[in-house]
Amino acid sequence: MGNVLQPLIYVLAFMAVVIIVQTLAGLLFASSDRNRQINRRLTMLESGMKPDEVYAALVRRPTDLTFDDHRLNNFYERMFTFMRQAGLGVSPMRMLFTALGIAAGLWVVGVLIWSARSPGHFITNALVTLAASVIISLFGTWIWVSGRRKARLKQIEEQLPLALDIVNRGVRAGHPVVSAVQLAATELGDPIGSELGLVVDETTYGMEFRDALVNFARRTGSSDAQFFAVSVSIQSETGGNLAEILEGLAGVIRGRTTLGKKIKSLASEGKASAAILSALPVFLISAMMLFQPRFYTDKVSDPIFWPTAITILVIYVIGQLMIRRIVNFKY
Repeated sequence: MGNVLQPLIYVLAFMAVVIIVQTLAGLLFASSDRNRQINRRLTMLESGMKPDEVYAALVRRPTDLTFDDHRLNNFYERMFTFMRQAGLGVSPMRMLFTALGIAAGLWVVGVLIWSARSPGHFITNALVTLAASVIISLFGTWIWVSGRRKARLKQIEEQLPLALDIVNRGVRAGHPVVSAVQLAATELGDPIGSELGLVVDETTYGMEFRDALVNFARRTGSSDAQFFAVSVSIQSETGGNLAEILEGLAGVIRGRTTLGKKIKSLASEGKASAAILSALPVFLISAMMLFQPRFYTDKVSDPIFWPTAITILVIYVIGQLMIRRIVNFKY
């Protein structure tokens, strides 16, 4: 009787775990959706912060670190902008230190695992494990930040046509264009709501409206936002019906978004294969170096090891370039 009930108990326990996990995931995603609908700029203003403090907190100029070399400064500013476009409120140096902390934890775990199995050549194996932990941590952090940036950019480009419609209706109703943008910033949620609110703040502080739109395009990294900035800039110099320009621009952005979704759906299998083929060798080799470093350290003295490793690296780089040319489409 016990042998008959034991599989049933396992099945019921599995179903209970699935239900619990599904319930917790539903609550988590529901909370995430609620937070995503909040306009962060308006929330900060309602909390009692001054407009200039809100602007400084959201724009976050890279003032925490400067280098003597202007090329390093430019690279740091680009990385800061990249983090800003991902919606992260941390500096690149803080993210780097976090990744290195994760790498240190991975290194300790890896050393404890392989030292218990096969002690010997501690320094060499520890160095190999350290390199693997740094590669895994930095590569994983880059993938995570890039994914957040891509998701935020996609959300901005989906919200921008609606924002242009609101601005268009405001202009047709007789409001100044800045007031119409303020209306869109108030009605829409993040990320487009806060970004348009920053445009209004910059205009309020004395910046030209077209320059504020250029900063908006630079902050978001969206080509559609760049189209918006260029259209308004041309209209301010040559004149014309701004409402018709915004209406046409909204239609173009919607059509471009629709075309992009069609292309992505047709190329989704290829992109997934490319992502797997790109990431799998790096994580697999790094995992072997992390948990089984002797697999490589015992072969280092072999004369054919380094020529083979260099050849594989060159082939991998060539393959990456070919994959990028195949799966990247311009539209």
